Amino acid sequence: MNDLIPHLFRTEYRKIVSVLCRRFGFQEIEVAEDIASDTFLTASQSWGIEGVPPNPVGWLYQVAKNKAKNHLRRNTIWQEKIAPDIQDHAPFSGGADIDLSAQNIMDSQLQMMFAICHPAISAESQIALSLRILCGFGIDEIADAFHTSKDTINKRLLRAKEKLREAGIGIEMPEAAQVEVRLEPVLATIYLLFNEGYYSMSKNKALRRDLCLEAMRLCTMLVENPQTNEPQVNALLSLMCFHASRFDARLDDHGELVVIEAQNTDLWNTDLISKGGYFLRNSARGQALSRYHLEAAIAYWHTVQEDTADKWENILQCYNQLLQLHYTPTAALNRTYAFSKVHGKPSAIREAEKLDLKNNHFYELLLGELYTGIDTPKAQAHFHNALALAKSEVEKQAIRKKMVPG
Repeated sequence: MNDLIPHLFRTEYRKIVSVLCRRFGFQEIEVAEDIASDTFLTASQSWGIEGVPPNPVGWLYQVAKNKAKNHLRRNTIWQEKIAPDIQDHAPFSGGADIDLSAQNIMDSQLQMMFAICHPAISAESQIALSLRILCGFGIDEIADAFHTSKDTINKRLLRAKEKLREAGIGIEMPEAAQVEVRLEPVLATIYLLFNEGYYSMSKNKALRRDLCLEAMRLCTMLVENPQTNEPQVNALLSLMCFHASRFDARLDDHGELVVIEAQNTDLWNTDLISKGGYFLRNSARGQALSRYHLEAAIAYWHTVQEDTADKWENILQCYNQLLQLHYTPTAALNRTYAFSKVHGKPSAIREAEKLDLKNNHFYELLLGELYTGIDTPKAQAHFHNALALAKSEVEKQAIRKKMVPG
């Protein structure tokens, strides 16, 4: 039971909260969370005495239903019997039906996804709420992911919920004409959630992997729903599959980063690479080209093990298009590395120095790589700058390996 309840909390908490929020509305999101949390507290107490029931999930759902019905009955009594004597309240409407069927759970989670990923709140808050409500992460885990305190996370979640309430955001699917527009912040949140796990420097390896898997799960829900199975959604899922396929090869036995050229390709997950190709093909529908299409194509070419000129030319062209469509400093740096593979280091150095990304340790690291073999003192100077700017010990250790002794 020690492992069962935490596992069920991760998989079922989000479902119960989403269904109850859909039933109660965003105004009572804390009530939905309290009922879900109390359900697991009851399970812990009851199962510890009576043993685990034959159908643990069914037991949790029934207890959550009963607690929700009790809340609704109390609310009804308040609205109908007590409130009229105090102030003029509109009568509470609706029965006490709580639908925890598989279809309603799926629909509720999708609707909650669109509600949480609303532009009314910041991207940072969207990720935090997604981790808590859609992924069932505890406050400790979210604080670990953001490298901050529990108090900060609690305040962030509280502010985000309040803003969504003030904006009158409903828990519902957008109208068909609005789906594509509303998908953009949803996909951006899933993308950031995946990156938080994939590029995180947290020492908690299980947490990093879970973050990535949760992002992929949310994107899979969108792909499986006819209303949201759009090309850009398939492209994002493809991108995540390609990146996740190399998860086991990114760190060595000492927890240090391994660059892709030095990775043990036997550790790459060929099943995920195959799935990435499947979703990339599915993304080819229509005429629209998103950043996720281009990033998925780049990620695909990185799964090609042969280091050929054709491979790097394709990667470079994808980066050229990506920078025109969605410029980021990271993409510009990665594009410069691909440029060096096609046109050589001297030309790439001129391209890199145009970027002039001060106080960016990835920029200093790139220049160190480009000057290696051309100008050793300059290469080492840039590696020293990168070391001074790097924030995590994992990154610092990787940089030290590139520096000459003394």
